[in-house]
Amino acid sequence: MSKAIYHKVSFNNKLCRDFTMEVKQKVNAYFEENKLSKHANSAMVFKTIVILSFFFGSYAIIISGAFSLSIMWLAAFIMGVAMAGIGFSVSHDALHGAYSSNSKVNTVLGLTFDILGANGYIWKITHNIIHHTYTNIHGHDEDLEVSELIRLSPHTPHKSIHKFQHILAFIAYSLATVFWVVAKDFIYFFKKRLGPYENKKHPVKEWVVLIVTKIFYYFYAIVLPLMILPITWQEWLIGFLTLHLTAGLILGVVFQLAHVVEETDHPLPNEEMTIENHWLVHEMLTTSNFARKNKVLSWYIGGLNYQIEHHLFPHVCSIHYPEISHIVEETANKYGIPYKQHETFTEAVVSHYRTLKKFGNSEFIYAS
Repeated sequence: MSKAIYHKVSFNNKLCRDFTMEVKQKVNAYFEENKLSKHANSAMVFKTIVILSFFFGSYAIIISGAFSLSIMWLAAFIMGVAMAGIGFSVSHDALHGAYSSNSKVNTVLGLTFDILGANGYIWKITHNIIHHTYTNIHGHDEDLEVSELIRLSPHTPHKSIHKFQHILAFIAYSLATVFWVVAKDFIYFFKKRLGPYENKKHPVKEWVVLIVTKIFYYFYAIVLPLMILPITWQEWLIGFLTLHLTAGLILGVVFQLAHVVEETDHPLPNEEMTIENHWLVHEMLTTSNFARKNKVLSWYIGGLNYQIEHHLFPHVCSIHYPEISHIVEETANKYGIPYKQHETFTEAVVSHYRTLKKFGNSEFIYAS
């Protein structure tokens, strides 16, 4: 049996050690001085209840069969919005072990990801380990591999289809959760090379969880509605696609605004396979925040607009990011390290769109 091995990419952690030590010390001091837990507080618990209630409440409206098709369609749309919200605000924190200091609580809440039709185990490998370690490094960061039709890294070989990617990308984002539910997790379980792993052997327990949760999802999302509701399969399909196209577009766009925008770097390792920056500095150079003053958006997307803080402190619950962001920004400014951000959500979306157009140009080559 072959062992799982890591790619030989390292970071020059001898650089900027004063910054990394100080920003960690100041953030830790913030929690200690204010006698706060780094995990979820009552506001986070309340948000969790609200978002889960919208998802399951909308499903209850649909499955009751007591409402018109137009109301059921609206409920499917709300389910899509809530589905993205669960991914942002519940699953994401739980799967990072940031929601609670109790691992069992994180495990249970992490299962919300599986209930939505995805797989938390694969997510922890591709996102927590691979993306968070090798952010924006071509050939290593799985988040840059959305589709062969989309060139999210300037180091990806250019194809003629990429000149249309500023349009195609948003279609791909919309279909992301459909692909996730139907094929992605199965493909990743059988994939010989998975990020830093070669021929990784997945635990039997995780195979069982994959199969059981997928069957559960297919039953409540497909079989049950078709069995008990007075609808045609075409009407069911409209509702199903409404849910997933809504969730997919929201999730896809928001996640890309943190790393694939005009300001973020896409460095490559040198001949010794080393990134010439401390890992924390690398995360800041490859990550951008957006709409920090938009409290409603921040509430809904679970601090995903505070990606700098998330990448530096992934085990801190997202509910705390707005406060510690001031500490990170001030410390970065002190050491002359860029703190990249867009003032509004719209600015970030426009920047991502421009980046897609730029990377779609066959003449564009990134100078690392």
